[in-house]
Amino acid sequence: MSIEIDILNGDAAWPIAEPLHQAVFGPHIVEKLPWGHVKWDNAHLRVLIETPEDGLVCHVGIYFRTISWNGRNVHVGGIGGVCTREDQRGRGYATMAIGAAVHTMRANEAVRFALLFCEPHNVAFYEARNWHAFTGEVYCEQPEGRIRFDHMAPFVFDIVRAPRQGTIDLCGLPW
Repeated sequence: MSIEIDILNGDAAWPIAEPLHQAVFGPHIVEKLPWGHVKWDNAHLRVLIETPEDGLVCHVGIYFRTISWNGRNVHVGGIGGVCTREDQRGRGYATMAIGAAVHTMRANEAVRFALLFCEPHNVAFYEARNWHAFTGEVYCEQPEGRIRFDHMAPFVFDIVRAPRQGTIDLCGLPW
């Protein structure tokens, strides 16, 4: 089996990623989820995994931002929009795509840690890949203003050293 992993500009690659994203997170699915009303940021970069037989099978969005942790500015990398075609799950594609995203973040010397948000059914997946629960509070921007973001569990990954508690302000939309 051969696969191709591309890391492309987020906006330019959206037309490629959108059909997969809609298949996994379409409006008929999202409207039923606790985070279905959340306004999300657009990825700066996108990891796309394709196979010759099946086309695009997996997507991971990469985000870069200066956030606030306990009142101090910290440059972080974010992961969001992780999705794999339902008929392609269990083959390691998400693990590869997340690994490529973390590798990309490590190449940015300013990034201190990575941050993502996950649903309860994905906690074990991320823990098995050395992501750690952030047990503090997270705030973000939404159209109605600054809110506490508690719709999904925050997880952090040590690029240099990630905090495990405290207060994070995303200083913008969540990812």
